[in-house]
Amino acid sequence: MIQSTGVTHTDKSAQENPVKYRDNFTPVIITGMSGAGLSTAARVLEDLGWYVAHNIPPQIILEFIDMCAREDSPVDKVAVVCDVRSREFRGSLTQVVSELRDKQLDPTVLFLEARDEVLIKRFDNVRRTHPLQGSQTLQVGIERERTVLSPVKEDASVVIDTSDLSVHDLRRAIESSFRTIATRTQHVTIESFGFKHGSPRDADFVVDVRFLPNPFWVPELRPFRGVDKPVSDYVLSQKGAEEFLNNFVDMLKDMLPGYRHEGKNFITIGVGCTGGHHRSVAVSEELAKRIADQTTLDVSVVHRDINRH
Repeated sequence: MIQSTGVTHTDKSAQENPVKYRDNFTPVIITGMSGAGLSTAARVLEDLGWYVAHNIPPQIILEFIDMCAREDSPVDKVAVVCDVRSREFRGSLTQVVSELRDKQLDPTVLFLEARDEVLIKRFDNVRRTHPLQGSQTLQVGIERERTVLSPVKEDASVVIDTSDLSVHDLRRAIESSFRTIATRTQHVTIESFGFKHGSPRDADFVVDVRFLPNPFWVPELRPFRGVDKPVSDYVLSQKGAEEFLNNFVDMLKDMLPGYRHEGKNFITIGVGCTGGHHRSVAVSEELAKRIADQTTLDVSVVHRDINRH
């Protein structure tokens, strides 16, 4: 018996000749909040060589990915965009992901989100209504969507908060996360930020480096940033910096087997200071260098607030 998307039938030839899937085939499912950048994410993956199918109903995703994964398929990388407009979105998409995992076609689910006020501004700028607001307000539509998508986000492989990202920032974030996806290498993104602009909501854990002296109060260092050698040398030479870096790398190495066992191949670490210009930037750069040297992880760095005032 072969079961697919709720339809059951007998196929003797399929039993005698089991389906063969290509090695390292990793489908991507792009989903998330309306207005959070799903279309941009799709274009980025298209530019990276993915065949992207837009707004396929969840019931069809399983069959589509199964077809693309076969050894004789001309498509080697596939992504599908599935948003809240699809019927029975919540139950259907989570079921599809579960069934793909049962087939050893474990998908990477990319979930994009943004703060309510940012989504409202984006909808206002393009003069669109939210697909779930009906005759009520835009805020009501956003709240309904968050409720519907909550379990999907909870199980997502990669969550990116686009609230403070430009289109170019989002492109870089996606490119850094997905360039090694076919090898199933664990990927770590280290994101520096300023607490005065808010903590990154998509970080798996956040560290605070405000225990280090602030180069902002050193007149000759103030114009520079943490990527500049004078600031980097100053920050990393402070008491406690070396101990923090060593202890953090050791802690992460102890955590990696557990992350891998749980199927978590994308890890985001937020490193914060006051403004996101000096300490967090310098520490993030050094942390990325040490993690890359001492592990087999693919590591990238994003400086969210380096140019913000």
